[in-house]
Amino acid sequence: MGKRKAFLMVLSVLTLSVILYFAFLHSKIRDHTNIEVPLHADYIIILGARVKGEIPSLALQYRIDAAANYMKKNKETIAIASGGQGPGEDITEAEAIKEGLLVHGISSNRIILEDKSTDTVENIRFSKKLIPDHRETGLLVTNDFHLYRAKSIAKDQGLKLQGIPAETPTVAIPKSYLREYLAITKYYLVTIFKK
Repeated sequence: MGKRKAFLMVLSVLTLSVILYFAFLHSKIRDHTNIEVPLHADYIIILGARVKGEIPSLALQYRIDAAANYMKKNKETIAIASGGQGPGEDITEAEAIKEGLLVHGISSNRIILEDKSTDTVENIRFSKKLIPDHRETGLLVTNDFHLYRAKSIAKDQGLKLQGIPAETPTVAIPKSYLREYLAITKYYLVTIFKK
């Protein structure tokens, strides 16, 4: 009986620790989405997400819509559309972003394509190389759950970026947040072991 009690106690402590840790991560995510978006940014980096054939996933469409809304109000802002071509994608994520912006009436001469990246780290690293020299202030565009980690990765690469939080599709919220908790944990671990 003593061993069973000890096991249940350890299990309870572990469960509570995981819940508290996820609550901490959730608060960090929310802190980075409940912000006032600065006006007149020189550039925005729109992070890629899944494309089905040539059609943006709902998550990516929300990023495109958020970016287009900003660019309509800030006429001098250029966009770097970031994302390569993955399995099941007939075009690059960057190209899907560009097409979506064009539909919104954004001129093609305000859009730069970064079409080689395969993850968030590469999105930012490769996009950084495409920022024109005279452009200084930038914003990241991604879904709200993803913004905290994306901004952290950008900071690691010497870019101090604010964010434009796009909505997360309601149907995808549980899966997206759970995956992001795990991705942030991996990011923390990689950061610790790099030091």
